[in-house]
Amino acid sequence: MERTESITVARYPAIDRSVVVLLLSNLLTIALAVYQHWDIFVVMWVYWGQSVIIGYFSFRRIMDLKSFSTAGFMINDQPVKPTPQTQRQTAVFFALHYGIFHLVYLSFLGADANVAGGFPLFNVLVCIGVFYLNHWFSYRYNREQEQDRVPNIGNIMFFPYIRIIPMHLMIIAGFTFLGSSTRTLIIFLLMKTVADVAMHIIEHAMARSAARRATRHLP
Repeated sequence: MERTESITVARYPAIDRSVVVLLLSNLLTIALAVYQHWDIFVVMWVYWGQSVIIGYFSFRRIMDLKSFSTAGFMINDQPVKPTPQTQRQTAVFFALHYGIFHLVYLSFLGADANVAGGFPLFNVLVCIGVFYLNHWFSYRYNREQEQDRVPNIGNIMFFPYIRIIPMHLMIIAGFTFLGSSTRTLIIFLLMKTVADVAMHIIEHAMARSAARRATRHLP
């Protein structure tokens, strides 16, 4: 005999504060970029930093999991069970793969952008710091709100790529084909902001949907 215990799903506030903070973080970057007439390479340094931060907190989310699903998730083409070993292997693989991806990305940025004279290093670091605070707040805020959900560990591992790659491709393509005028800068930073906020909302909506469906099967 098995008995099924439904998971109590936390109530979520009407206004997601983490979305508000994310929006403000992006608006700060837009304001500094327009005020200081940044080019695409300066902007990409900021969003490279944000991408690293997203990966860091995704790693922490994986390591924080108390219970999780492995439905559809495989390691070495083999289905796996939701065990502590699976959790550690997934976290290590993600850290290595995501880290190497961003080291290669960094090498391209370093080759194309002059970080010496004229580079607004302080303001870039301020923007990256604000994004760190944003994602730290989001991590803490949503962890407290979603303690009872049973997420899919594969979704947590792959979602950062789904979130950041279109964002960077969109900005690079836009400046390649449309130039780097102030109008183009504003348009594409606003588009990036919309995409960033939308993907954040979708990610956590998926988590809440999983929580509503989840059940624990206890012996």
